Amino acid sequence: MVKGHKNMKNNWYVITGAPCSGKTTLLQELEKKGYKVFYEWARIYIDQEIKKGKTLAQIRKNELDFQRKILQLKVAFEKKLNKKNLVFMERGIPDSTAYFDLITKKNILLKKSLKKSYYKKIFLLELLDYQIDYARTESHEQAKSLENLLEKSYVELGLEVVRIPKMPLKKRTKLLLSYVKE
Repeated sequence: MVKGHKNMKNNWYVITGAPCSGKTTLLQELEKKGYKVFYEWARIYIDQEIKKGKTLAQIRKNELDFQRKILQLKVAFEKKLNKKNLVFMERGIPDSTAYFDLITKKNILLKKSLKKSYYKKIFLLELLDYQIDYARTESHEQAKSLENLLEKSYVELGLEVVRIPKMPLKKRTKLLLSYVKE
């Protein structure tokens, strides 16, 4: 249990990992099995802005502002989320720590948000074969760094992190679900 989080128990599970670690694919598999899932806010925001006619370069022109916006979206979302519902979410608030560390900037909103963040369990998916797509801007080396920074951000909060190795999707899903208490 995280110090100071005794009254903040919830039934939320975080699926995290570097870009191209299979988070979205695993969430889609859990969704097929009937679980409630929520996808990554960065991707949702990017998709919304592209629909408005912006380019990825315009959206991420100022990386610090972009990361602040994503953090604000995650905080607002988690405030509204029912603590009793079993849900899987792609990235939690502490993921922002890793992204701010990657760009070497800290954020006051992040510090306040971290004090309030608690999750039942964190699943860190190990990196798969790295591929660039329309929304990824990180290099393969940055993705590897992010994997380590993501784990560090949760561990430093005293949260349990379970590493899910690179393996076929069905096995990954079965392994992850073996840690879930309904």
